[in-house]
Amino acid sequence: MTQTGRTQERLIETYRKKAKHYDLTSRLYPAPGYPQRAQRRRAVQALGLRPGASVIDMACGTGLNFSLIEEMIGPDGRIVGVDLTDAMLERAQARIKAKGWSNVSLVQADAIDFEFPTEVDAILSTYALTQVPDCAEVIAHGAAALCEGGRWAVLDLKVPTNVPRRLAQLGTAVVRPFASIDEWIMRRPWEAIREAMQEELADFSWTELLFGTAFLGAGSR
Repeated sequence: MTQTGRTQERLIETYRKKAKHYDLTSRLYPAPGYPQRAQRRRAVQALGLRPGASVIDMACGTGLNFSLIEEMIGPDGRIVGVDLTDAMLERAQARIKAKGWSNVSLVQADAIDFEFPTEVDAILSTYALTQVPDCAEVIAHGAAALCEGGRWAVLDLKVPTNVPRRLAQLGTAVVRPFASIDEWIMRRPWEAIREAMQEELADFSWTELLFGTAFLGAGSR
């Protein structure tokens, strides 16, 4: 089995275990008091969504971004939630049913294998893409599917630079259940994401958040 295959299996197993209580435990993500909800809202706002827009939520998990997106696109818009793990999508489907959303569909797929629909208005990924070994390819595939002026936004964690060790530990603690910390740091996926977004997108912006423990990258086709 390839390294990518092993990573996929590890992620599926981990998130199956976490799915049932994910909405609750995510409030402690990646540490108690971390402003995850505010950062998610900031990422959705970076998409510049309008009513009726179509949005891909890549690695959507249980659908924590859906309500933020719905506020901006309204009932005439469309959300496609994509995730690798069946258990997470089951929770997302329960959320959709409870909210009565008729404009949200779900797809179980690995990010690198997902066939993006053409002419989509926006693509979002929050706290997930750095765990994908081929994250730069996902950026490229998504950028090719965007309509003219469509937006890509990625919110994720990173290792902060030039900060005290304790703050650096905050930025890396979240990946411990999923992969080797040393491998993640050595791979430095946030740099691959930044380079790919710079290459594939216009109006590119990169903002480091909370002492460099997270980043928000965004740009247009």
